[in-house]
Amino acid sequence: MATVKAHLPGTFYRRPDPESEPYVNEGDTVSAGDVVGIIEVMKSFHEVKSEEDGTVSKILVENEDAVDAGQEVLELG
Repeated sequence: MATVKAHLPGTFYRRPDPESEPYVNEGDTVSAGDVVGIIEVMKSFHEVKSEEDGTVSKILVENEDAVDAGQEVLELG
């Protein structure tokens, strides 16, 4: 099973802004390069992208959770 990992530490956001829908939900299909979330570090925002194609089987972190570099943020089935 593949996972998508945070590439740096910070605050993980599942949506681009508070009024928008999440980038992905469980059951969604993603392709390599698709944005699945963003990480904020000191007011700088960095996209988290899937590195492969798959279906989101489980979201491992919630919106606004703190994440560490290398931490898995979602699983692809």
